[in-house]
Amino acid sequence: MNRIRAMTEQDVTPVSRLLGDSWRRTYAPIMGAETTARLSDDKHAPERLAAELKDDNKMSFVAERPDGSIAGYAMAAMDEKGDVMLDRLHVDKSEFGSGLATDMLHAVLAAHAGIASIALEVIEGNDRAVAFYRKHGFEMVEKREAAHGVAGHASLIMRRPLSRA
Repeated sequence: MNRIRAMTEQDVTPVSRLLGDSWRRTYAPIMGAETTARLSDDKHAPERLAAELKDDNKMSFVAERPDGSIAGYAMAAMDEKGDVMLDRLHVDKSEFGSGLATDMLHAVLAAHAGIASIALEVIEGNDRAVAFYRKHGFEMVEKREAAHGVAGHASLIMRRPLSRA
C-alpha cells in the first residue's frame, strides 16, 4: 500500500522523472513532443522542485510505495490573497485506476481545510484530468489562454468549494 507524505529533498529527482514522464505522455499529443519536452524539462527540473520545497506558500506531497519508489506527486500553492491552486497532481501510469490520484487529491484537500475553495488549471484536451476533477466536485469556471507558454491552447480553470467543518 502506498503512503502519502510530505515531499522531501530526497524525492526531488524521482518526482522530476515522474513529472517528465507524465507530461510527455499526457501533453505530447496536445502540444507536440518537442514543446512538451522543453516545457517539462524547464518546469520540472530538480533544482526548481527543490526551490519550491523551500516556499512556505507551497505544499508538496508524494505517494511512496513500500519499496521506497515514488508513485505519485501533488503540489498546491497559496497566493498572497489566500487563494489555493492545485498546481500539480500526477501519478505513475502503473497506478491508473488504483485510487491513488483520489488519495492524493484528498491529502491536498485535507491540508487546506478551512479555505473556501481550491482551483486548478487543466490544458484543454486533457480529457482524463477534466473527467477526474469533475467526478470530485470541480466545475469549470473559466477558459483562457494556457499559462504554460503554449500559444493556441486554452486552459480550463476549475474550482471546488471546500468544507468549512
